[in-house]
Amino acid sequence: MKIRLCYSSIRPVDAGDLIEDLNDILSKARDFNAKHQIYGVLYYANNAFFQCLEGEEEILNDLMQRIMQDPRHHEINVFKAIEIKRIYFKKWSMKYVQKSSKIDLFFQQLDADGFHPSMLNEDVLPQFVNELLQEKQTKLRRKVGLHQRGINPYL
Repeated sequence: MKIRLCYSSIRPVDAGDLIEDLNDILSKARDFNAKHQIYGVLYYANNAFFQCLEGEEEILNDLMQRIMQDPRHHEINVFKAIEIKRIYFKKWSMKYVQKSSKIDLFFQQLDADGFHPSMLNEDVLPQFVNELLQEKQTKLRRKVGLHQRGINPYL
């Protein structure tokens, strides 16, 4: 049976480098998901994650157990899984959407100051997932700066 399983979590304040964490999460998710026919979206903003996954129930339940052990996720809130007839995120093994003003507006309608996944419930979750479905995928930027680029010591 195909299901949609969504969760939100908080990133620990003392966590490592955000870009490295996001790159790691996305690369591992895309590899695993492509092999197991899992599709979905990841949204990160305001120190919080939201992820929606679609695929076979058994695989997603096992994956959720692994996510719950991941130290990058705290205060995990798993929403009720729903049976789906078709995969909505079929284009993406893992779509990534970065902080968006449209998402902030969605949460402002819920009386939140921007993205706060704690404001989500079973009633508004389908609308939020639809918002993410309509957002463009974001390419994660690589780190740039003094330590990430070549330095010519002769200049």
